[in-house]
Amino acid sequence: MEKIQVKASRTYDIYIGRNLLKDAGMYISEILPTCKLCIITDDVVSELYKDTVSQALSDAGFDVHTFVFKAGENSKNMETVHNILEYMAENEFTRSDGIVALGGGITGDIAGFAAAIFLRGIQFIQIPTTFLAAVDSSVGGKTGVNLHAGKNLTGAFWQPSLVLCDCDTFSTLSYEIFLDGVAEAVKYGVIISLELFELLLLHNQRLFSEPLVNEKPDHSDAVIEVVKQCVQIKRDLVMEDEQDTGIRQLLNFGHTVGHAIEKCSGYTVTHGHAVAMGMLIISKAAHTFGLCKTDCFSAIEEILKTFNFPVTCPYTAEELTRAALKDKKRAGKSITLVLPEYIGHCYLKKTDISNLEAFIKAGL
Repeated sequence: MEKIQVKASRTYDIYIGRNLLKDAGMYISEILPTCKLCIITDDVVSELYKDTVSQALSDAGFDVHTFVFKAGENSKNMETVHNILEYMAENEFTRSDGIVALGGGITGDIAGFAAAIFLRGIQFIQIPTTFLAAVDSSVGGKTGVNLHAGKNLTGAFWQPSLVLCDCDTFSTLSYEIFLDGVAEAVKYGVIISLELFELLLLHNQRLFSEPLVNEKPDHSDAVIEVVKQCVQIKRDLVMEDEQDTGIRQLLNFGHTVGHAIEKCSGYTVTHGHAVAMGMLIISKAAHTFGLCKTDCFSAIEEILKTFNFPVTCPYTAEELTRAALKDKKRAGKSITLVLPEYIGHCYLKKTDISNLEAFIKAGL
């Protein structure tokens, strides 16, 4: 098992390994006294893991409550948060109680936001069950929900008190959902780590399946290594720039266009798939305008195709620009884009919004 510590506005540990769910109560009892805990999960994950986690918490002496919402991006809104807050108030949760986010990135964002605003802030624990949540969204304290105008436009910075990443939960994912996490891992490779990029390229689709008998290297351990490297990169960026005003913005590579694709699709294109398309569009445009030292577009396209990502964007530059201009990363008449200089290094470039459509068009 791997243990990584984050020292931000709250110091907390991230455990990465296998067969951790059954010991969730033990890990949580090390940081919280016995209290009420509300497991927040969706109706898909509830069927898979709620009973295991609930029993583990009960065995450790916690008073366990559960709130289940309908799975999917359409539940990531203020109505769901309102219902959670009302449920916790009705069950007399206090400031000494906590929330356990059990599920993927949507669950973590919703539960974390509820924790940030209930009684002006209570502690919460992240238990990610998707590859995407494990490598990215469960760490760093970004929480929030969508508005009709766009993605993640309402939220708060609220660090978890603990992250338990049980990689065995990835076995219940479809390959398409697993790919959402792959896209985020590729992002980490492009912005910071050539080593991670090459690790993903080496193992490619075999990361998803159990290793064959006598197959070398052992791909089951590669998944844990990928999660560890991604979390370490994010840990370092968060500790340097917790409020996302500087270097942490590198984590937005592919996201400005990716969020626009999600919005244009009515969220039928999932986050990771949209980010994959966004990375390609941005890297192709950067190459076209001579803003990178090497042809990052070809390298990113190669690795995404190795994983069998769908990489063709069905929307026009005009449609994507209209959606992107409502992105939370816009500041007045400018928006900050993350551009690749070479694989393993990206940089931030403030761009006038009047030039955004032409830039996106060059990437399509």
